[in-house]
Amino acid sequence: MNTDSRPEIVLGVGAGIAAYKVCELLRRLTESGHSVQVVPTADALRFVGEPTWAALSGRPVATGVWDSVHEVPHVRIGRRADLVLVAPATADLLAKAAGGLADDLLTNTLLTARCPVVFAPAMHTEMWEHPATRANVATLRSRGAVVIDPAVGRLTGADTGPGRLPEPGDILAAARRVLARGSLPADLAGRRILITAGGTREPIDPVRFIGNRSSGRQGYALAATALARGAQVSLVSANVALPAPAGADLVRVESARELREAVLARTAQADAVVMAAAVADFRPAETATGKIKKTGEGPAPVELVENPDVLLEISTRRARPDQVVVGFAAETDDVLEHGRAKLRRKGCDLLVVNQVGPDRAFGTEDNQAVILGADGSAADIPNGPKEDLADRVWDLVAQRLGPAGTAP
Repeated sequence: MNTDSRPEIVLGVGAGIAAYKVCELLRRLTESGHSVQVVPTADALRFVGEPTWAALSGRPVATGVWDSVHEVPHVRIGRRADLVLVAPATADLLAKAAGGLADDLLTNTLLTARCPVVFAPAMHTEMWEHPATRANVATLRSRGAVVIDPAVGRLTGADTGPGRLPEPGDILAAARRVLARGSLPADLAGRRILITAGGTREPIDPVRFIGNRSSGRQGYALAATALARGAQVSLVSANVALPAPAGADLVRVESARELREAVLARTAQADAVVMAAAVADFRPAETATGKIKKTGEGPAPVELVENPDVLLEISTRRARPDQVVVGFAAETDDVLEHGRAKLRRKGCDLLVVNQVGPDRAFGTEDNQAVILGADGSAADIPNGPKEDLADRVWDLVAQRLGPAGTAP
């Protein structure tokens, strides 16, 4: 076991050009108080040399099973780790890990580790989308490993598409969430989760809109914690100015009708749907094509019409009978009374009810809520980081989902 008070991370480095970005990840890991043992593959050292890894980690680099044989490094390193983080995880490394191959120190470490394992893939789009790679990713996820989906962007040469290594800050955030859960099982592994976040905007004219104060922080915390628990996450984001959690499939929308369209297109594949977005109840009946000008005679009235009730629609017309649906209710007074009435009206399985107001819930780093269940249960969540509330939501969702599936 690791006797150092600092979390012990094994940073496995695959042989990909994105290895240069992992230097920044290593710097961030050490500066944030983690003890890091770098275990590169032999070919990874062609991209970034051993002296660089040693200087940044402050420790000798572990390169082979024949180094310090008396210490049995291929067993010791994995046993001491609190987390194994592989970046970049190449298609070759994913295949070896899924197949249980152990032909070097890193793959041996993966077999002996009894801690959470996170893979941050990076490869060309065609390799990431190949059926063999997809099957390997599904296998690893079914075993409880967290495989972050790669980012979409510029690759080597002129290529662009999915396969880019997520930014170091995003990988660090994902690793921290996994570490925060410790050695608890990835109870959402194999599950497909659909989350909405942010606040919709309903245009009045090209420059004005009806909106709300939601920042999207709670929805993004739900996405980050679900990813840390092994889920595949689709995140429908309405007007959020936050970096997307690494590994989430991000869909940007603006209005309530756009959000409804995005949600309905994805509900059939979702094991759970969490509607954390603040969806506007009303929209202007008509949107002016040009900016509305002052006339000196006062503003013309804006006629409003109701927006579709997305939560009610997906709750009462479930794409699957075993699907779990979670709603959110932001209230200013009589919080529990309004929350219980909304739970009955909407027909969802869980409703997260919180009180909003100045410096409460919207735009803050923390949140306080009561999670009401359709079964009559009520869980009081004290004020704390939004990630804590998110984890409690997933605890209750996981209980209702039952044993995790193995779908990719």
